[in-house]
Amino acid sequence: MATSTNGENRSSAEPHIIVRNLTMAYGSFVLMRDLNFVVKRGDIFIIMGGSGCGKSTLLRHLIGLKEPATGEIIYGDINFTRAEPEQRERLLRRFGILYQSGALWSSMTLAENIGLPLGEFTDLTPAQIREIAALKLALVGLKGFEDFYPNQISGGMQKRAGLARAMALDPDILFFDEPSAGLDPISSRLLDDLILELRANLGATIVVVTHELASIFTIANNSVFLDAESRVQIATGDPHDMLANSKDPRVRRFLTRGQEGGDSAGSHG
Repeated sequence: MATSTNGENRSSAEPHIIVRNLTMAYGSFVLMRDLNFVVKRGDIFIIMGGSGCGKSTLLRHLIGLKEPATGEIIYGDINFTRAEPEQRERLLRRFGILYQSGALWSSMTLAENIGLPLGEFTDLTPAQIREIAALKLALVGLKGFEDFYPNQISGGMQKRAGLARAMALDPDILFFDEPSAGLDPISSRLLDDLILELRANLGATIVVVTHELASIFTIANNSVFLDAESRVQIATGDPHDMLANSKDPRVRRFLTRGQEGGDSAGSHG
């Protein structure tokens, strides 16, 4: 299978996201505890694990939609968990987020959807916003679709339009929540190729929640594996290395989907 490293040696890259002693909880129920991992600048980092392990919940913690029960999240030299509201807001503007559905406004054209954050957070003129929206759509293979509405294009194209909107403010970090959900295998592979291309061209750090093995082995160079039963992370690093070297049967079962024996790992979570 293809790898995502593009021939780069990423061992010398500086840390971009540090998660330290993070515990996620809903009231007294602890979903995951003592998470510790580092996402380096320029990584394509996968959050993976079986059903119910808290993958999407971890993403919500990373983007500030949920607060840790304990622990902290650090971006570069900024402690996101302890930051003042103004500093946190500035940092959030450096994030681009692609939700499962694409989350496009159905009453707005693709250009208007992409222009929304530009109109809110910049002083650009309408003509400049339109120009940037057209550029972002071209980057994801949707040149000429500026005046189409979401219901006029396919699911795969909606995901790409959502990605274009996530890139509107030239973010340092892109977060994807199950980007391949609902896509056929060909559209899913095209989206994987696009993610690799964007990392190569833009240099962004990319964090992806997914259970799709094809995507994991195509795009990832780093990851964390969450285990729902023990409620801790049981592996971190390149998924290719995990498959080759991990002795943990839970990790091997997930990465081979039970082909080596035992039950298949779960899907969404």
